[in-house]
Amino acid sequence: MNASTLHDERPADTLERVFDGAFHVIQKACADHTPSLDLREVGTITHVSTGIASVSGLNGVGFEELLEFPGGVFGIAFNLDEEEIGVVLLGDYGHLQAGHEVQRTGRVMDVAVGEGLLGRVIDPLGRALDDLGPVVTIERLPIERPAAAIMDRAPVTVPLQTGLMVIDALIPIGCGQRELILGDRQTGKTAIALDTILNQRGKDVLCVYCAIGQRASAVAKVIAHLEEQGAMEYTVVVVAEGNDPPGLAYIAPYAATSIAEHFMEAGRDVLIVYDDLTHHARAYRELSLLLRRPPGREAFPGDIFYIHSRLLERSTHLGEERGGGSLTALPIIETEAQNISAYIPTNLISITDGQIYLSPSLFELGVLPAVDVGKSVSRVGGKAQLAAYRAVAGDLKLAYAQFEELETFARFGARLDDDTRQSIAHGRHIRACLMQSELAPVAVAAQIAVLIALAEGLFDDVSLDKMKDAQHAVHEAASEIPDEIRERFQTADKLSDDDRKVIIEVTKKALANFQPKATS
Repeated sequence: MNASTLHDERPADTLERVFDGAFHVIQKACADHTPSLDLREVGTITHVSTGIASVSGLNGVGFEELLEFPGGVFGIAFNLDEEEIGVVLLGDYGHLQAGHEVQRTGRVMDVAVGEGLLGRVIDPLGRALDDLGPVVTIERLPIERPAAAIMDRAPVTVPLQTGLMVIDALIPIGCGQRELILGDRQTGKTAIALDTILNQRGKDVLCVYCAIGQRASAVAKVIAHLEEQGAMEYTVVVVAEGNDPPGLAYIAPYAATSIAEHFMEAGRDVLIVYDDLTHHARAYRELSLLLRRPPGREAFPGDIFYIHSRLLERSTHLGEERGGGSLTALPIIETEAQNISAYIPTNLISITDGQIYLSPSLFELGVLPAVDVGKSVSRVGGKAQLAAYRAVAGDLKLAYAQFEELETFARFGARLDDDTRQSIAHGRHIRACLMQSELAPVAVAAQIAVLIALAEGLFDDVSLDKMKDAQHAVHEAASEIPDEIRERFQTADKLSDDDRKVIIEVTKKALANFQPKATS
């Protein structure tokens, strides 16, 4: 009897103790909890237009602060007027209407950075555009950051090889330099930048390709080439397509630069391509006019120079105390009717450290890459060039410039002496050697072998229709150059006379089958 009663009472006692313990924990948690007041500033949309919105009620908002709109759309506070705020929208704004609430975020626009972005295609907000899942990173940086101080910078002395002989020999680019690529539409500007990215394979240089306002098909083609050549392993692609809101096109180069700066500050060498800043300037003009900012020359706002100067000023070569990393910029600009003295091109020419001009006339003649050596310049010059190039490149550029002048003169049908005819013939062989197929960068050893053969006149007896095959033969023969000489190509040591003799013998052997046979 007693045992049965005890058996019935045990579950009830246990349940009571459980409830008592639970209530005790709840009471203790309630006693320990202190309610906190969360101050939020909420505004209201008063007007929505193409890519912008006007917001009222956010009196404490700061310039370029990030604002959150309904539907997960973000915007940047651009105009801080007394009554309203002009906001640049960064997403699909079709659902936004007047009266919707807007919240402050208390932070500026930032982007994900880190190793997890390598091999990925993202938009300027850091969202994945490929099929590889979400982007996983642990760090973010503001898209607008101050450039490195002058005292933190080091001189540009290390070359960045493009794999294009006409550039590496005549218009050298150094790590930390800003070299503008400009020319009319469809003259091969993107091809030069793409070849430069492909040539960084195995050279411990990371690349960031920023497509601004490009067609989706053009961007897909570039990404396909990068994947085929294995370049996506060390490349980040940031894309703002032509049908995206103008706000995304505006922030794209700044976001891409912050991604590149993260690697630079870690001591890495980085190459960034802006393709192209013409669309960036137009997007900013569109936003400025919609926000009622005063128009200036060609309807661009007065600070159009500043949006590009503060962007490109972030490209530099850091000193050893800052890790020794570098950020090399290749901004691309589109000219109209070969007018390089237009507003935006002259702005960028004055900001950058040189320019590579692509001539539509040369492009139509089949001279590819269509680099106009006379209008192209590198303001860093031979200081960012391997010593092996400097030994022959100076004479080559002079001979090529003389040839271009003589060729123009010869078109008038003037009678030419033997020396002039010989100079023209030599110049045509130089031009043939500087022509290069797309997506086929040439190694340093092969380039130097061709340049020395040109300087020694070994190509002068080769017919022009066989120059491509002759040059290919020299490229293959360059692998026979002794390793100790090939190592000196990459150092500051000048090539000795004995080194040149060895290279000349190798190239002579390669060109023996292309020389005219003596008639008996």
